Amino acid sequence: MDRLPVPNIHTPPRRSAMPSAGRPRRPSGTGAVLGAILDHGPVARSTVARLTGLSPASVTGHCAQLLARGLIRESAETTGPRGLGRPHVPLEIDTGRYLMAGAHIAVAHSTLSLMDLRGRIVAEDRQPHRGTGPQEVLSRLAARLPRLVETHAAGRTVLALGVATGHRVDPVAGTIVDHPQLGWRGVAVREYLTGLTGLPVQVDSHSRALARAEQLFGEVATRAGVALLFVGTVIDAAFSTAGSVHLGPRAGAGSVAHLPVAAGEAADAAEPCVCGRPGCLHAEVSEPAMVRLAAQQGLYLPTFGHLLDLATARDPRAVALFRHRAELVGRAAALLLDLFDPEVLVVVEPGIARLPECLADLRAEVAKRSAICDDPERAVLAGSFARSVPATAGGAVALAALYADPLGPWPALTEAS
Repeated sequence: MDRLPVPNIHTPPRRSAMPSAGRPRRPSGTGAVLGAILDHGPVARSTVARLTGLSPASVTGHCAQLLARGLIRESAETTGPRGLGRPHVPLEIDTGRYLMAGAHIAVAHSTLSLMDLRGRIVAEDRQPHRGTGPQEVLSRLAARLPRLVETHAAGRTVLALGVATGHRVDPVAGTIVDHPQLGWRGVAVREYLTGLTGLPVQVDSHSRALARAEQLFGEVATRAGVALLFVGTVIDAAFSTAGSVHLGPRAGAGSVAHLPVAAGEAADAAEPCVCGRPGCLHAEVSEPAMVRLAAQQGLYLPTFGHLLDLATARDPRAVALFRHRAELVGRAAALLLDLFDPEVLVVVEPGIARLPECLADLRAEVAKRSAICDDPERAVLAGSFARSVPATAGGAVALAALYADPLGPWPALTEAS
């Protein structure tokens, strides 16, 4: 990968000077055609026309462009039952030519991954931070990428690098606006990593990335619209409708960490949050809060991961802590359901992924508190990628941009066509 001059990491570009990370650059049905092939492939062109509402001639033209770029391929020719009917050549996503690289930046570590065009993880590499300064973290990510590609790409070309993290991220400017736990403000991630890797770089919050991953590769129920609540060291949310994820004019949409979830005596006795108020979501259910609550129960554990492992092994005190967490998350979930009225709400939280009673507890709390959700079993889902969040989030940022605009200026694809 060629290196470009590296800019000052703390001089973020102006929004007006940067291309959008997630908006198509031309009004085209090509993205709709590619999405239909992703969802239904191998699929005939005639079926794609029916699914997208485009004319057969238009679908043929879009498919020709996608074939030329190596994003789709033709499968073996088929005919109707007992050989009746005109043969057709089904189309499917081509996973043999290209990969996306992804980077997820957490508070204590970073995860680098490779993902194929169907959203499947090919490889991942997680490393703890040696220091949390942005230049050190991003430089190490860039330095690790060539080795991962050399070892696992199997001759496939990396199209782009997607970067995901928590808190406020501006995908239009390609900057991390504010990540208080890392101490990052105004970090020009796209410009810096493009200079180090030579790749197109897309940047977004991990909650918006996971919402798009759900819509592209997860539950079919999320296609029309989805709200996603992420509960980890960082707590945030995302909301998407008609394939568009809401950002907000200050890139602050989804800042739900300080929603009040404890009330009365429970709030009065609660540990104050960094925001100064007791009883908010972050202070009650974040991973550091869970470790603190475990210690109050006599479970002195070094990390949240140890607590999760203990709950998975059915330790009653650990299970009780996760069930209480699910109840409080259910209160926040009910608020989001009433606020956005999405088709479904996806909750990304490791307890509900590993302990069935936690999902039941969460849904019960939604049933009790939501004014509009009359079917929590259908409307509240566990995340499809709960066990692979870091590896999925970064790659999903780049893949979402590709599926939104497959005819955009992707250098490797332009060369191929």
